[in-house]
Amino acid sequence: MKTLIKILKIVFISIILISAFVALIFGHSSIPLDELKAEYANEESEFMSIDGANVHYRDVGNPGDSLPIILIHGTGASLHTFNDWTKELKTNHRVIRMDLPGYGLTGPFENRDYSIHHYVNFLNTFLDSLSIDQCVMGGNSLGGHIAWRFTLKHPEKVNKLILIDASGYPFKSKSSPIAFKMAKVPVVKNAFTYITPRFVVESSVENVYADDSKVTEEVVDRYFELTLRKGNRQAFVDRFSTSNNLKAYKKLNTIKTETLILWGEQDDLIPVEIAYQFHEALPNDTLVILPNAGHIPMEEIPEKSLDVVFDFLNDK
Repeated sequence: MKTLIKILKIVFISIILISAFVALIFGHSSIPLDELKAEYANEESEFMSIDGANVHYRDVGNPGDSLPIILIHGTGASLHTFNDWTKELKTNHRVIRMDLPGYGLTGPFENRDYSIHHYVNFLNTFLDSLSIDQCVMGGNSLGGHIAWRFTLKHPEKVNKLILIDASGYPFKSKSSPIAFKMAKVPVVKNAFTYITPRFVVESSVENVYADDSKVTEEVVDRYFELTLRKGNRQAFVDRFSTSNNLKAYKKLNTIKTETLILWGEQDDLIPVEIAYQFHEALPNDTLVILPNAGHIPMEEIPEKSLDVVFDFLNDK
């Protein structure tokens, strides 16, 4: 009995020491918002208060464009993922993108509700605040899910729809970013809110690229540092704990909006088979599969993916 107690004490102390070591090496305090703004906001950045969140957005390009293009990023990302697209699109179009609440410089929702329903309502308030009655709406991954669910609820507001490796269908990943896995595991997900190794972020970004040699230090720094914005790590965990309507995809066939389905052929997070399910369900769509691209083609192969978008916008 004494031997067992001694062993348990050693195990307990070892766990404490290991935990302390991990926290010391990989624990990160939140980066002050002013520091992040200095690095990741610019002269185009604006802020708007919605649902207690100070939303970071950029509204650039042709102010006379009657159909602005709204671009919505995915989980763990920010409006910066559309930087390359925006540089080209803004020459002739008005382009608006935002950091969704829970990500980027915006920070978390006060009520910690990260359901698609809440995001759709947020997006509607955002567009109304900018007096936008109709737009072209594009979204990647989570952003794609928000985009098509918004179109279901407000079809009169979406002239054209662009779904980029969009979520919303039940799917099984071929490979999932380690950060996504950590956010779902009890105990581990709680530790993730203050122990956030940079290599976890780097590995997660590489996971969603087809060619991980394109994942630069600058890209990893952006994802990592914006993750450390106060509240974002908790929001990341909350997002994976949120219940959503898992049957909404059955209404996709009611969307009559002209739609471009754009998909990376090497997407291991949301496999290309899901693209074909969207294609089968949507009655007025164009499907384009991009070779040598993963889950975020607008960031990995911006020129090739944007060529497809220009054709779609110009009805070619």
